[in-house]
Amino acid sequence: MLQFAHPWFLSLLILLPAMAFLHFRRRRRAGGTLSYSNVETIRKVGRARVEWVRDLLFGLRIAVIFLIILALARPQSGRTEEEIHTEGIDIVIALDISGSMLAVDFKPKNRVEAAKEVASRFIDGRTSDRIGLVVFASESYTQCPLTLDYGILKQLLRDVQVGAIRDGTAIGLGIANAVNRLRFSTAKSKVIILLTDGRNNAGEIDPLTAAQIARAFGVRVYTIGVGSRGNALYPVDDPFFGRRYVSLPVEIDEDLLTQIAEITGGRYFRATDTQALERIFQEIGEMEKTKIEVKHYVRYKELFGRFLFPAFAILLLEIVLANTKFRKIP
Repeated sequence: MLQFAHPWFLSLLILLPAMAFLHFRRRRRAGGTLSYSNVETIRKVGRARVEWVRDLLFGLRIAVIFLIILALARPQSGRTEEEIHTEGIDIVIALDISGSMLAVDFKPKNRVEAAKEVASRFIDGRTSDRIGLVVFASESYTQCPLTLDYGILKQLLRDVQVGAIRDGTAIGLGIANAVNRLRFSTAKSKVIILLTDGRNNAGEIDPLTAAQIARAFGVRVYTIGVGSRGNALYPVDDPFFGRRYVSLPVEIDEDLLTQIAEITGGRYFRATDTQALERIFQEIGEMEKTKIEVKHYVRYKELFGRFLFPAFAILLLEIVLANTKFRKIP
């Protein structure tokens, strides 16, 4: 990027055409007589060469003035730089992978596949946030620790399968494991997004106790009850007839999930279909925004020397030529 610190000096360039006009006008009117005993030498020199010499010296002077004007305007080259400061958020997604998450009330997908798909899009929408993944059924383990490598995280999310852990719903263990991932975090905001479709029926840690632990570490828990209202179709594997689906009531402990959210300063949401789950993740994303500050800097380099030094060199050349080879005889 090129700019001039004092661009008003460029208005002096209008003098150059005026000088050229006056020079050629004066040359046409110039004349004189000189007596020679023999004019043969003058004929050999010719008028064209004399005019060429005059134009050369005048052109050098014009070039000097042109370069000096550009130097006075202070040309500068600029380089733009950005300084980005981010205050990221550490987020752990705690996903229930108990057998009931295979219910197909999130058509055409079951609950766990719908949750994985929506969570993957949520990850795509984050920048500068470390995100981890914890899964739980009767026990809990870390599928992916906090990371900025969203590609690896999404791959590990896709690999999550119901049945990897003995069946059950240990909500307390899921929260406790997620808190353990966040307890040494220095992020300005620490968040757990808990997705479950049942009631706590396993694990050594009570969910409300886990919520108290989360609050002690400054972790906010957003709880999401996943499942339609009323009945839902659950898959059952029959040894004689294969897989079939039975209609069973949806039992989500909404009171418990609400208490967990309130204790930690989060919120409880109910997702009855994929669209609702998508909206919930978007709302959480709006509430937990990453702070990004971008400062722009422009560093300028002075370029007047590139015009001033050639101007002095051309001026010196013009003086030397005018007083030696092209010297005018008074």
